[in-house]
Amino acid sequence: MSLHPLITICGTTGVGKSKLAVELALRLAQDSCSHGWNGARIINADAMQVYRGFDVITNKIPFQERRGVEHLLMDFKDPREQYVVGQWVHDAIRVIDETHRRNQVPIVVGGTSYWIQHLVFPNRLVSDPIVDSPAAKSTVSQELTEALVRLSPDMRGLFDFLPETPPSAAENPEAALSLHKLLSALDPTVASRWHWRDTRKVLRSLVIIRDTGRRASDIIKGQSQTAAIPRYRTLCLWLYADPAALTPRLNARVDDMLQNGLLEEVRQMRAIVSETCSLDNDVQPSSDQENATIIEPTLGVFQSIGFKELDRYISDPSPTDIKYTGAVEEIKNATRKYAKRQVSWIRNKLLPALSSSKRSVQDDDVRSSRAYLLDATELGDKWISNVRDPAANIAKAFLKLEPMPDPFSTSGYASEMLATAAKPTDPTAVLAARQKIVCPTCTLDDARPVMIEEGSEWSAHQKTKAHQRLASKAKRTDTWFQRQHVQREKVEHDDSDGGWSQKLLDG
Repeated sequence: MSLHPLITICGTTGVGKSKLAVELALRLAQDSCSHGWNGARIINADAMQVYRGFDVITNKIPFQERRGVEHLLMDFKDPREQYVVGQWVHDAIRVIDETHRRNQVPIVVGGTSYWIQHLVFPNRLVSDPIVDSPAAKSTVSQELTEALVRLSPDMRGLFDFLPETPPSAAENPEAALSLHKLLSALDPTVASRWHWRDTRKVLRSLVIIRDTGRRASDIIKGQSQTAAIPRYRTLCLWLYADPAALTPRLNARVDDMLQNGLLEEVRQMRAIVSETCSLDNDVQPSSDQENATIIEPTLGVFQSIGFKELDRYISDPSPTDIKYTGAVEEIKNATRKYAKRQVSWIRNKLLPALSSSKRSVQDDDVRSSRAYLLDATELGDKWISNVRDPAANIAKAFLKLEPMPDPFSTSGYASEMLATAAKPTDPTAVLAARQKIVCPTCTLDDARPVMIEEGSEWSAHQKTKAHQRLASKAKRTDTWFQRQHVQREKVEHDDSDGGWSQKLLDG
């Protein structure tokens, strides 16, 4: 049985993914006679655009720019609700199946490549809250049973009565660290993967243990024994722009968001959180020494870049133009860093998974999943020749099951960016490759350990000014104590020798 087609469009923020999705959907509708499909529907794969309202901070494509193309899984969740990957995959499969029944092509577009990857490759989520149920709970392993027995009474009580929502690491670090210590006792492999401040993932890992009777690491080990076969015959279109050209576009995009009402949206979001805090005794806004309310929610739309930065400015008791400029620069910096992470995920996770699945399926070049990079560095006429038209031609050949062009031929960047180094795709290998370690130099408070991912991040951390300053201070302190110890020994020796000499003289 042949797999149904799926087109995905991924890439960094601000690169034009939504624009291409609309243009491609319109072209497929015009050429329906040639490929046999009755147009296309767009399915949102942006983790923030699923939430209702707040169109500016989430960068939703304006309604008039959608040009009549249906957009699904966008603007439909309560902004205070946490909508996770398993829920989205479940909903996406439903609307994709519906789209195929209508003989239309599903185009999944968004910057959350993590979601797209788990949509394309089934059986790679540790736990799907839609599927898992207490009725499906398996027998508790001997290792887990012994780990539970070894828990202290306090830790056992915490496991038996896990919080319903993750605590704020900023407002309640003790509770956050206790959850991480509990996970470390029950599933140390997974615990070393999550930072203790990432309370959502830590709590989720504990809930998996409680609800399934299995550790996440054991589930991942079982997944490693099966090949990652894609759920759909997938065409992945990666829009890539040279960072030097993309950076000014991202900066200009932030400026446009501010002109279009970003600051007012953040005030509205802040009002929602304040209202929620007044109704929930478990969530209270924190205060600094000047009684300014600082809201640091970790759920829903409040994770959007721009909220945290402008919320600090709004809540400042003495806001100034300089502080506003600083907040805007923080947003731009965060946006650039996010774009880098998006590229990193595509190169190091999504592309290797597609490559590995192609070998697993052992399908021919016509029917297998493929990835193409399109050069979105320049706009205007170059967009048409480098992005829009090549995307339409590739998609047409993909749908007609015709021979596909060489992926390395689409642009000058393709040979460099698509030539990924061998990356582990086995779930157990991926888990083991991304462990976090505590930096003893930067951990000034044992209740707030500084955790860094080993490898390149650890190497980069050791080169930071903060780490080197603390390391230098620690070295000076050690040297001082060593000198004091040597001086103390010398004094004791001199006192002892002096006493003996005096006795000789007196004798």
